[in-house]
Amino acid sequence: MRRRYVLIGSAALACPGPALSQRPARLPIVGYVGFASLLADNRTLNAFRGALREHGLIEGQNIVVEARSSDGDIARGHEQIAELIAMPVDVFLSPGPAATRALLRLTRIPVVAVALPADRTDSSMFASHARPGGTVTGFSTFGEEMSAKRLQLVREMLPRMTVVGILHNGTDPTFSAWGEQTMADAARQGLRPVRMSLSSASPEQLDKNIRQLRDAGGTGLIVVRDFMTVTLMKEICRTGADAGIAVVGEWNEFARAGALFSYGADIPDLFRRAAGYVDRILKGEKPADLPIQLPDKFELVVNMRTAKRLGVVVPPRLLVQADDVIE
Repeated sequence: MRRRYVLIGSAALACPGPALSQRPARLPIVGYVGFASLLADNRTLNAFRGALREHGLIEGQNIVVEARSSDGDIARGHEQIAELIAMPVDVFLSPGPAATRALLRLTRIPVVAVALPADRTDSSMFASHARPGGTVTGFSTFGEEMSAKRLQLVREMLPRMTVVGILHNGTDPTFSAWGEQTMADAARQGLRPVRMSLSSASPEQLDKNIRQLRDAGGTGLIVVRDFMTVTLMKEICRTGADAGIAVVGEWNEFARAGALFSYGADIPDLFRRAAGYVDRILKGEKPADLPIQLPDKFELVVNMRTAKRLGVVVPPRLLVQADDVIE
């Protein structure tokens, strides 16, 4: 079903703004197209909206945010990007590499992206972190660099684990590369990795992959976060638990959805920081000159309900280190 969302802040609706004659002829527009679900996108967009207000950018008064979500449908996502380009928007907020790559193919409008690679896995997006050199800047989640740490944590919780699944989006070159890196990290730690590459956000394909992992003796599953796995987040956690497999996520929402734990960058914090870059670009700075920044906040969230269901004993030292424990 075709969806169109215009996000106007509640404060702007409740309070009359300046007289029309005092308003600029056209408010600057921030465009956003998320390839995941609207629910998942709103969790991070809300952080972005709140930070815009801190920079004096009030929706409906001096800025507009036009947001779309494609529910895992890439073709629809590309159509939504084209709709926003035609408006046109003044700057795009991008939630990850797949959307960023599509934007680069379709427009020269500036892009502030979250979840850019920590290395130059895909050199088409930027020249370097220090000087991106093109129309894209933003923030890395450092996601691919944390895969070894996630594997170490799950091995502490599952000391008898010998086979681990690596679930990732197989249609995107960046996330395929991150899947390969996680496979290599697992092998270096003495585990036998089972690659689980998704070609669509299909619960049926996911169910088949998890059954194959269980039949191969797998007891753990590392999920590489992207729009496809976020779209399937609840299904991944539920199907994994039903199969007796401990799911490990990068974003804290995975732990809240039923994963055994999550460990990774504070994603909403990166979206809050992205508002500052959007503000600077609207004031005339160029993304080419704004360095790509790394995260400075990481979170470990442990779901004790899932641990009890799986019969996993979480080491006390990890509970002490956890930023949040779901009882």
